[in-house]
Amino acid sequence: MLFFVGVSTASSSIMALFPRWAAALSLDAELRGIDVPLAATSEETRRAVETVASTTGSRGALVTTHKSNVFEQAADLFGSLDAAAQLCREVSCVVVTEGGIRGSAKDVLTGGLAIDHLLGVAAHAKLPRDVVMLGAGGASLAIAVHLVSRRDAPQRLVITDRRPERLQLIREVCAQVGTDTVVETHQVSESDASDQLVATSRPGTLVINATGLGKDLPGSPLGDAVRFPPQALAWDLNYRGDLTFLKQARRQVVSDGVVAVDGWRYFLHGWTEVISEVFDVPMTPATFAMLGDIAENLRLVESTQR
Repeated sequence: MLFFVGVSTASSSIMALFPRWAAALSLDAELRGIDVPLAATSEETRRAVETVASTTGSRGALVTTHKSNVFEQAADLFGSLDAAAQLCREVSCVVVTEGGIRGSAKDVLTGGLAIDHLLGVAAHAKLPRDVVMLGAGGASLAIAVHLVSRRDAPQRLVITDRRPERLQLIREVCAQVGTDTVVETHQVSESDASDQLVATSRPGTLVINATGLGKDLPGSPLGDAVRFPPQALAWDLNYRGDLTFLKQARRQVVSDGVVAVDGWRYFLHGWTEVISEVFDVPMTPATFAMLGDIAENLRLVESTQR
């Protein structure tokens, strides 16, 4: 079996999708969710990892919201952690081996794959000069590493969060990677500050909602009066929930040419890359396209049933 460590796993599309993917890949496997509260204690986080490691038949797990917590609170349970996990201080993929468990961070890879698709959807030849990322959690850190490492790295990367320690960590990691990108961080407590940063960005700026607001919790990091810059790319890492950020961006699609994209593709890459590693399935473009078609068909069915 494959475990799914999240907050509200039963609500995820993967619960209905995984059996279809397993059949297509000829995998005799089931998916089992482990719900861990947003404000999980160290004991709760460690218990989830220990369940993955000790359950008979377990092959591993995908970790969503608690990636950073798994690294910070349970790193000693792993026999090894890959370079990305150590750099980004997060674990998103757990693989059970005969000698224990190993952990890896997939968001540097999967975030990059999703961004490349986003640029294609928006018909952009390269990444915009400015990126504003709202939220500085584990996914944000990994995506920041990807952004500053690109050949077409942005000139300016603006990151906001309520927690100064997360912003400090991102600055340190980006400096460790080495980049010509100006990394600018802002501690924010109200949406007004984030609204101003978004509104004063250059046309075509990529604005990313990486806060979890709109999925794990309702709402948006931005206020309803926010104005996105013309031709902005608004990318919500969420694909389910109230998706308030996405709705805010879509109000300017016609008037200002804003491109608003949800996190569906990011979700697909995240899961397929973990399945590839846990079950040793080569994730070729053809295989991903097949799994993407299955997912899209299921999504269409679900949307008509709502």
